[in-house]
Amino acid sequence: MSKFKYGPAVFKIDYALKESIPWKDPRCLKASTAHLGGTIEEIAFAEKQVWNGKHAEKPYVLLAQQSEFDNTRTPEGQHTCWAYCHVPYGSEKDMSSIIENQIERFAPGFKDVIQAKSHFSPKMYQEYNPNYIGGVISGGATDVTQLFTRPVARLNPYTTPNSSIYICSSSTPPGGGVHGMCGYNAAETVFDKLFK
Repeated sequence: MSKFKYGPAVFKIDYALKESIPWKDPRCLKASTAHLGGTIEEIAFAEKQVWNGKHAEKPYVLLAQQSEFDNTRTPEGQHTCWAYCHVPYGSEKDMSSIIENQIERFAPGFKDVIQAKSHFSPKMYQEYNPNYIGGVISGGATDVTQLFTRPVARLNPYTTPNSSIYICSSSTPPGGGVHGMCGYNAAETVFDKLFK
């Protein structure tokens, strides 16, 4: 376990907006999630900086604008969104203005429609969920070594040395995300042990 790599953490901002995001390209309003980073070279450079322990000045930002598709999330005419970027593991830097500058590149006037905001730093993420060590919401780096051997190399990564304890967090394959496969695969392991 001492060799486990955590990878980048996240810095997230939740926004209450007076109106829709003023995208340069209005087709962006048809996407519930926008990925902001410019060219592939810019995105790769920003992500490489974070992996090397630096903060990107033009980070790769993931932005979700669900209120465009679900009007029960806000009062009529108003909107919400959240945005986050990767930061070095355990970062304490406030990335709010940097994230907003990146959004402004693609949606000039975004700052003018912000009604209220709150942020979540890596430390706050770990306090919120102790599994998010250092603010890493993915349960650790999903790199070549840890893609299938997370959290440690075992024939069945959902088992532990204690035959009564199983692990199903995003620290197991296939890693973090919204798919629920870690829990499903762990449940299959328990089912096989108990009923086969």
